[in-house]
Amino acid sequence: MNAAVVSETAAAPSSERLRLTEIFLSLQGESDSIGWPTVFVRLTGCPLRCQYCDTAYAFHGGEWWTYESILAEVASHGARHVCVTGGEPLAQKRCIELLKRLCDAGYEVSLETSGAIDIGPVDPRVSRVLDIKTPDSKEAHRNLWSNLALLSARDQIKFVICSREDYEWSKAIVAEHGLTAVCAVMFSPSFHQIRPRDLADWIVADRLPVRFQLQLHKILWDDEPGR
Repeated sequence: MNAAVVSETAAAPSSERLRLTEIFLSLQGESDSIGWPTVFVRLTGCPLRCQYCDTAYAFHGGEWWTYESILAEVASHGARHVCVTGGEPLAQKRCIELLKRLCDAGYEVSLETSGAIDIGPVDPRVSRVLDIKTPDSKEAHRNLWSNLALLSARDQIKFVICSREDYEWSKAIVAEHGLTAVCAVMFSPSFHQIRPRDLADWIVADRLPVRFQLQLHKILWDDEPGR
């Protein structure tokens, strides 16, 4: 963060600030906007500890940014798509205002959220990418099931599959809640835990109406932060 932004942020009231780990331009690696140049705004902090987490570096630290400095940095990258992620971005309540301001600025905005925090206050213009935590994530008890009733066709649901048992559990949840009639449902193999081909074969064999996805950014850049 440059000196002018540091000075501006220090002078701003706390109600105008968010703690960020990083802002960067990359290709969207998953969800229905995969492949689009996207500015990622990664907020610091997360109350969950999924065993496969690839962004544990965002749990702590970070720097304070004002709404205006975030918007200025996003604009400097010249992309139409913006993804607000974490950590768990909704753990910072002022994330709600940031999402609104990004929408007001004309961006295509998505939110990656763990599904453990109420998504009701999120601006309806935002595409909410909601994780449903599987048993092998070790955080399935944190799923806030009331969120499912708030989803619309604009949103997306993601299951990270770690094992055949996770797959069978996820398949049952999809059927129980009729999720494919609500919005796009995506099954993604947990990196290094199951073979992508195995998950693809299970979906095809069951004729399951979900979208198989690989994490494009990991194929291109492995687990390099900021990509």
